[in-house]
Amino acid sequence: MGGCGSWAWPELLVLLGSSWLWVGSAQPTPPSPTPPPGPQLRFRLAGYPRKHNEGRVEVFYNDEWGTICDDDFTLGNAHVLCRHLGFVAATGWAHSAKYGKGVGRIWLDNVNCAGSEKSIGDCKHRGWGNSDCSHEEDAGVVCKDERIPGFKDSNVIETEQSHVEEVRLRPVVSGGRRQLPVTEGIVEVRYKDSWAQICDQGWNSHNSRVICGMMGFPAEKKVNRNFYKLFTERQQLNYRLHSVSCTGTEVHLSMCSFEFYRGNSSAACGAGMPAVVSCVPGPLFATGNAHKKKQRQQQQGQPRIRLKGGARVGEGRVEVLRSSEWGTICDDRWNLQSASVVCRELGFGSAKEALTGARMGQGTGPIHLNEVQCRGTEKSLWNCPFRNITQEDCKHSEDAAVRCNIPYMGYENLIRLSGGRSRFEGRVEVAVGAGDGDQPRWGLVCGEGWGTLEAMVACRQLGLGFANHGLQETWYWDASNVTEMVMSGVKCAGHEMSLSHCQHHGASLSCRNTGTRFAAGVICSETASDLLLHAPLVQETAYIEDRPLHMLYCAAEENCLASSARLANWPYGHRRLLRFSSQIHNRGRADFRPKAGRHSWVWHECHRHYHSMDIFTHYDILTPNGTKVAEGHKASFCLEDTECEEDVAKRYECANFGEQGITVGCWDLYRHDIDCQWIDITDVKPGNYILQVVINPNFEVAESDFTNNAMKCNCKYDGHRIWVHSCHIGDALSEEANKRFEQYPGLATGCPSPP
Repeated sequence: MGGCGSWAWPELLVLLGSSWLWVGSAQPTPPSPTPPPGPQLRFRLAGYPRKHNEGRVEVFYNDEWGTICDDDFTLGNAHVLCRHLGFVAATGWAHSAKYGKGVGRIWLDNVNCAGSEKSIGDCKHRGWGNSDCSHEEDAGVVCKDERIPGFKDSNVIETEQSHVEEVRLRPVVSGGRRQLPVTEGIVEVRYKDSWAQICDQGWNSHNSRVICGMMGFPAEKKVNRNFYKLFTERQQLNYRLHSVSCTGTEVHLSMCSFEFYRGNSSAACGAGMPAVVSCVPGPLFATGNAHKKKQRQQQQGQPRIRLKGGARVGEGRVEVLRSSEWGTICDDRWNLQSASVVCRELGFGSAKEALTGARMGQGTGPIHLNEVQCRGTEKSLWNCPFRNITQEDCKHSEDAAVRCNIPYMGYENLIRLSGGRSRFEGRVEVAVGAGDGDQPRWGLVCGEGWGTLEAMVACRQLGLGFANHGLQETWYWDASNVTEMVMSGVKCAGHEMSLSHCQHHGASLSCRNTGTRFAAGVICSETASDLLLHAPLVQETAYIEDRPLHMLYCAAEENCLASSARLANWPYGHRRLLRFSSQIHNRGRADFRPKAGRHSWVWHECHRHYHSMDIFTHYDILTPNGTKVAEGHKASFCLEDTECEEDVAKRYECANFGEQGITVGCWDLYRHDIDCQWIDITDVKPGNYILQVVINPNFEVAESDFTNNAMKCNCKYDGHRIWVHSCHIGDALSEEANKRFEQYPGLATGCPSPP
């Protein structure tokens, strides 16, 4: 697909969420309609563009500023908030982050005020810090421009000193303009309709660290000031800020102390020069030899922290490795400082958001840490104070997650969708040949071999979340004048940031059907399901049954027996079956639905049910070196909600040709005593083996995480009985523990399974 090219302006813009003007210090003097809020609550208006009586509402609670979600927001809420801010009433309110997205916590959600309450805390809401929103849903208010008598106003927006909203690094080094990411340049802030510089008098590495973190880089390095001094002496400069002083733990320049130049700033910063910053990119974004060196360093030891379940690079549920087992972090006291330590440790910048309440889906296994309290300077999360978890402390519904700042790479400029009914769907078009100042040439992607994994990469590159479907034919989206195929043979692993990073044919295209109707398409979604098997139940229920052939006619019709069964002397004799129960949970953020619509489900007369998926699970017996000695597969006899967690209602059941699926928070149980819930081991010799179960093996249905779809157990088979033990989800253990598991499959102690 060619390089990023200079046709896309490479400088990195970072939105800063507010003007950070203090309102809480304003104390009304009696008489006043509303007593001052308690010491723990303060309020301010933020965002841009806005007037002094409107803006995004931010509340200071529990020593941290945060926002309010717009879900169920009403004018009554706005009245209460405007009185907190010193205005007599509200005239309106704004949804969907009209005044820009805030940062930090979302303190309140589903707020419902009558309008006469003395404090926002008296209104109904979900509880402080309990929210399922993102900052794209930050609420704002428009207050009546009339002050409560005696309320001192400290929320004045001065014409010269309004806000620090956007920051960028402007590269000046030759060639730096073309290469992304931009790691070095002059720090500039948006001012009116142009960009202004920051005076570097008193500038230090703490300030640089904050800027680099905002730009998506984990660390800063020294820069050649003399070069930039010579360069800027010939430039017309417009200074805006001076006396910037950060501690280095801020996620955001606006949280540092600084001063604005007022009036004519042409003579400003006499002895200084513009602030210049140079950043060190993380391994994912490093280029050339440095990249290879970092990869080598990474291979020396497995990281002890990872992100799971996020749609975009640099976001996800935080999981940590302890005692050879991966587990999650409880969200008690989880904040931006701790989240930033995680982000930087993983090679990203500072944290954009510290998410609570399992916003990136619920994890499984142990919850390792609670009440993590980083200062923000630590090299690793393991250097921060934390509490060990106790049984009563936390549930997986409280798993902590992060969204990190990542470098701007321009990948989204090289892909677009056309013809869809919404911006989340359409035929995929990619830009090629966009290097060295050339205009890009847009073309189509061959639909041959295009599937869910490729669609996931396309949706990630577009910034549209997960893939719902990858489509090989798109005749119904024929709305564009782009007709040329420019990419074929695309094969992705699923984690890539851009389609150009996947395997593909390059310049030598090979596509059987080059008509536009056979171009690849996607349907993207902000959320996805995540299926995983309940491993202990397999271990508890596994047993051997010798089943007479005359009872296996239906199973044979559905290919549930080994191929040697065809040569048996039907109906005499038997097959030896390893039977077990499967309990499949949906721990994601969207329901799991079969790809095929109800109209194309297949009726099986023998078992008298519909298959909505031909292959829903694979069952295999493997030797320690991975050779398959027995296999089984399970069609989705019926995908339904057998049981659900507390407060979750069942939505899917198969009776009467009902809708099939698995709701978030529910599970589907296939009992050990139903047909095909087995592996035919008639031909397997005694020995030590691995039992492997893989859900959704062909990636037919999109999930947020495919790495947890496999479950493995150790097996010891003596020709009469079988011992199944050490069952675990495929990515639950450390690399070292996995190696031990595969090396000694039958030697660990285990109890014989039920006869």
